[in-house]
Amino acid sequence: MSQQILLVLGGIGLFLFGMKVMTEGLRDAAGGRLRRFLARFTTTPLRGTVSGAAATALIQSSSATTVMTVGFVGAGLITFPHALGVLYGANIGTTVTGWMITLLGFKLHLGTIALPGLFAASLMVLLGRGHLARAGRILAGFSLLFVGLDMMQDAAGTFGETLTPDRLPQGTLAAQVKLALAGLAITLVMQSSSAAIAVALVFLGSGAISFDQAAAMVIGTNIGTTVTAMLASIGGSRTMRQTAVANLLFNVGTAILAFPVLLLGGGWLASVARHAGDQTALVLFHTAFNVAGTLIFLPVSHHFAGFVERLIPETDSSLTRGLDEALLGDEGAAMDAVHVSLRRVAVVTFAAMGRALAVPSDTRALSALPAKTGPALEQIGAFASRIRIPEKRPGARDRNAALLHQLDHLNRLTERLERKAMIAVVLEDAELSRPARYFGLLLSRTAQAGRTGALADRLTWLAGLVQHRSRRHRRAVLLHEHVGLITVNEMFDRTDAMRWLNRVTHHAERMAYYDRQAEMPEGGHAPGNAG
Repeated sequence: MSQQILLVLGGIGLFLFGMKVMTEGLRDAAGGRLRRFLARFTTTPLRGTVSGAAATALIQSSSATTVMTVGFVGAGLITFPHALGVLYGANIGTTVTGWMITLLGFKLHLGTIALPGLFAASLMVLLGRGHLARAGRILAGFSLLFVGLDMMQDAAGTFGETLTPDRLPQGTLAAQVKLALAGLAITLVMQSSSAAIAVALVFLGSGAISFDQAAAMVIGTNIGTTVTAMLASIGGSRTMRQTAVANLLFNVGTAILAFPVLLLGGGWLASVARHAGDQTALVLFHTAFNVAGTLIFLPVSHHFAGFVERLIPETDSSLTRGLDEALLGDEGAAMDAVHVSLRRVAVVTFAAMGRALAVPSDTRALSALPAKTGPALEQIGAFASRIRIPEKRPGARDRNAALLHQLDHLNRLTERLERKAMIAVVLEDAELSRPARYFGLLLSRTAQAGRTGALADRLTWLAGLVQHRSRRHRRAVLLHEHVGLITVNEMFDRTDAMRWLNRVTHHAERMAYYDRQAEMPEGGHAPGNAG
């Protein structure tokens, strides 16, 4: 018996490892296209449900879909009610794993050809590159999954005398709750609801547990997968905590719905089991109560979102509140967080500069700026340095480079703004005051828009104008000093002010350029010149 237990554990281990390898391969294959699909298609809770189900079914990971969604909400690409739709869909999409196990593993017995498939996958990974190697990893994960499933089936077949339905709770609601808690515990231990459902399917097929017992365990696995996310969200950003709580409440709600169906709909489920088999009926039950829960929650998504937002209100007003370490597992979501944090710092900086260059000039916000933005820029830099971009994603590398350029220009702009005395000199100069005031107006409008790249084209034009006018004006200032119209000190003040204005407009223009480049689809490029 001890050998059979080891075989079951080994089968579960192979299944988990195969799921991980396959999921990573599918996610790499989807790349930035999946992110763009989610961000663009999720415009309503209903469309979010469809896109969440499709994305989760494609990459076989509801947690990866959830992390991407959190990044989108933090970056302002989608609203929280729309994100709830993605969560509903992710719960439906994750049931595809059960269908794959039942139809391919139990019906078609793909485990018999999984070993040759694993051999072919190893050759593809070792000898191939690019798409071939990626396909090899997907095939390797797929093969390991079914090899592990076969091991579990073979070992579970010998448990018939030791483990029987009579030895487990059954019949009453209290018994079903106990079994649901067992399913929850198994999911927490394995850190995978798919693996827990696979175990339930295997033991159901061997006769070790009854259909009702397996169904109660599946309800527990549905809740168990959200507990893991809840634990991971502790200490995380508000968006991460809201998402985890919403997912928990949704899954608890669907579980409450599923128990009466299991108790009162036993005849219908038994009929399905007789015609299609116990395992198919179990997967159908899993899918059905997730779909039913979605149909109930979907019409009230905005009210549900409002309830969760009141439950977890915003307590962090810092400029870097979206930099959640949990997002580092998904480079796209991490870059979204860096992007939105850079925008917040840039908006505060541009607003302070706009007031300083206005009529009348008000430099109070500019004086308070270093204490507010300095620590934020340090946090953003530290977070950005921890983002790891896979070599096979050049588009993601381009976007990350744009964010780092934006951070660099923002740092240099902050340093130059410490020389506030230059503002008075620029505004008093007849040649420079007009472009300087227009520059301040553009900065104020950009801050109001909340996007650094909102007026990128105008800033590019103005930076060129200031550069041209500064070169011409510098010669005039030198000539004025030469003929005695101004003092040497005045000459130095004016040339320093010209240089300051030239560099400040350059940094602001570059920030706007890179902001617009970073918000484009991975691999895209905004018009303009890098620098």
